[in-house]
Amino acid sequence: MSPDLWMILAFAGLLIAGVPVAFSLALAGAVGIVMGLPPAMLATLGTNTYNSIAKYPLIAIPLFIMTGLIFERAGVALRLVRFAQALIGPRHGGLALVAVLVCMIMGGMSGSGPADAAAVAMVMLPSMTKAGYPKPFSATLIAASASTAILIPPSVALILYSIVVPGVDLRALFAAGLFPGILAGLALLVPALLVSRRYGWEGGNAMPLAERPKVGESFKQALPALFAPVLILGGLRSGLFTPTEAAVVAVAYGALVGLFLTREIGWRDLWSLFGEAAVISGVVMLIIALAGIFAWAGTMLGTFRHLAEWIISLSDSGVLLLILIMLAVLLAGMLLDAISIYLIMMPILIPVMQHFGWNPVWFGILLAMNIAIGQFTPPVAVNLMVTTEIAKIRLEQTVGWALLFVLAMASALALVAIFPEIALWLPRVLGYNV
Repeated sequence: MSPDLWMILAFAGLLIAGVPVAFSLALAGAVGIVMGLPPAMLATLGTNTYNSIAKYPLIAIPLFIMTGLIFERAGVALRLVRFAQALIGPRHGGLALVAVLVCMIMGGMSGSGPADAAAVAMVMLPSMTKAGYPKPFSATLIAASASTAILIPPSVALILYSIVVPGVDLRALFAAGLFPGILAGLALLVPALLVSRRYGWEGGNAMPLAERPKVGESFKQALPALFAPVLILGGLRSGLFTPTEAAVVAVAYGALVGLFLTREIGWRDLWSLFGEAAVISGVVMLIIALAGIFAWAGTMLGTFRHLAEWIISLSDSGVLLLILIMLAVLLAGMLLDAISIYLIMMPILIPVMQHFGWNPVWFGILLAMNIAIGQFTPPVAVNLMVTTEIAKIRLEQTVGWALLFVLAMASALALVAIFPEIALWLPRVLGYNV
């Protein structure tokens, strides 16, 4: 067998055996080096590991993870829910609408789907259950809505994409993700409202008038949370700070909100949050670091080039290959996390993207939307695992609802694929390089 095949089979075998993705990548890369390069090249393992994470933009990832944790603990989700309830009021599908909107706003703070899902599910699931929504439906809707966090800036996945794909402006990616993220949220909302009306969940008397929050009061309480995305995106647009500096500002702002405005975080809590963010960031950075071995081996052996040439040879039709790539990414998203998918697939897909002249910003948003779908598609659905755990139900109970929302978000993905300006219009208007 060729060294290429040895490396790919080693990676697949290790994954099937249950070895964590990070170590599967590293060991498969080492197998490729041993089978196709001089054994002395194993001395590069340490250098490749270090070079993979020695990149300034990566500083933003642990900081945005910290931002999401702070806002989750600061009671922000509860205040956003009360404000949305005050605006929407009791009606069929009202709480479903609230859940989607709050997930989208929270996504503009955390950049992480699982963190978004956990924060919103803790607040929304009891209310939705009380109003008559089945737990499997509620858990699936929140998991699907939280997946928009991968699109709505700031997004940890888009930060990594800008590092993996040379020459892509992260600010352009952030701007390009906004409208597709909103479109994905609206696509989820349509079936949620139709199903709510069909089964009569949450009628007009679901919330007594005395319990309905007042708009003015709830708006004041939600204002610090609503201002967070404005601060981050406004600072980026004005040039006041870079994306990495925006992450620092977001952490500082979140700490001020939690310590002095909502007062639900103490100084000791802040210290524990730093520890929790460090653990989560450590896992992410470990995957990125060890993937450097796989990437270097694949480049030196020509594995990625051979795979890209094979994909291009499948068809002369860019549309057909784009559909096949999207299906492959969807399948990968059902099994792997976003970071692993980018690190494994982008070295193969970059030559394909360049061959057909696809816009890298647009293509990055399509990948992000596809990976977002994978976050709530069984068997390995990270968002759904979070919400089903909070709801105390089995993952299998959500499969039917998950398929409904997969179709809904897939329609939004198709629209962005057919009309690239949905993603590219805003970054063009803002003057970013697309």
